Amino acid sequence: MPLTVLVNAGPWLPVPPRDYGGIEAVVASLVTEIRRRGVRVVLATVGESTLPAERHVTVFPTGQFAEIAAPYNRTMGIAHAHMQGVIAELERAPDIDLVHDHVEVVGPSVLRGMAMSGPPVLQTLHWDLLKHPHFYGSFDGGGRVFFAGVSPRQLELAPPALRRQALGAVPLGIEVDDFEHGTTKQDYALVLGRVTAVKGQDVAARVCRENGIELLLAGPVASAYEPAELEVELADPGSQLHQNGDVDFYLSRVRPLEGDGMRWIGAVSGARKRELIARARALLCPVRWEEPGGTAVIEALASGTPVIGFRRGCLPMLIEHGITGFLADDEDQLAGYLDRIDELDPRACRAAAVSRFSSGTMAERYLDLYAELLRRTGGAGSPYGLTSNTA
Repeated sequence: MPLTVLVNAGPWLPVPPRDYGGIEAVVASLVTEIRRRGVRVVLATVGESTLPAERHVTVFPTGQFAEIAAPYNRTMGIAHAHMQGVIAELERAPDIDLVHDHVEVVGPSVLRGMAMSGPPVLQTLHWDLLKHPHFYGSFDGGGRVFFAGVSPRQLELAPPALRRQALGAVPLGIEVDDFEHGTTKQDYALVLGRVTAVKGQDVAARVCRENGIELLLAGPVASAYEPAELEVELADPGSQLHQNGDVDFYLSRVRPLEGDGMRWIGAVSGARKRELIARARALLCPVRWEEPGGTAVIEALASGTPVIGFRRGCLPMLIEHGITGFLADDEDQLAGYLDRIDELDPRACRAAAVSRFSSGTMAERYLDLYAELLRRTGGAGSPYGLTSNTA
């Protein structure tokens, strides 16, 4: 019997995402690759998702990401409503061998509530675990819910209780061949990702201004995907974005630095995103936090674009200092490395992505974790040395 996995992508964005959506992009790549290897996938997502799977589970017709900026007491039921649909599918469909969950906190807590009546669960931890110390510091999966990190550093910083239930770390992977490489570089640097204090867009703006380098900031500000969209929201006294921390960061610490070659261009996707990355002289990652995964870093390497960032989180795992990028310990050092971009060979960046960070490599590592999960929880053989629950 082929292995059947319910992959829970959550209610926030479609799979694959149209613009911003790091977790959903990873899910899209993973699902595609494990299906190529014979795994049957039940995808729990929103109705507008277009990724093929054996079947879909949906509660919401469209992604609910825009609701995240609303007060918690207005949005707290969204993830739980989605999980009701997941539980109903698990109760209805005995063919599901395991759940691969990607929904922060709510996923494992609800799935653990099924006790021993449900299939085993592997949750990938895409986020900063310090956000939820009370949950991840005390959670007990009961020998049925386990975890995977996206970098060794993320698991090093995890609470001891969580580390004991982690099966390993799987670096993120992408469809490397989807990204352009070998193109002529233009004279701009790029920051790619949600505009928020931990991503350090203000640091990037300062060091680029000091070095006379044009800087483009690509990514949403809260739920605003375009500058014009943000202006409309700000002109509305009743908009919930007036109380949003990311909006305050942008208005107070980033927008005053715009001009002189620096500008926020909004979220990008598809061919525009790939071209923007491929033509950048460098991707800047001046992160203020222990970045767990680094999808943008991998996309840059696949595009032959070197990466310059702080020596934090997953960056030392992803970047080979002096070969595919530079790792700085402070802002002055970061600025100095901007003068050395031409020392880095785009071909080395591309080669690193192909050999280490392809979606196929990620899929193979997850298949190993699926096997370990079923071994620990009493699952039997399948094409991967395990036995299906339904065999």
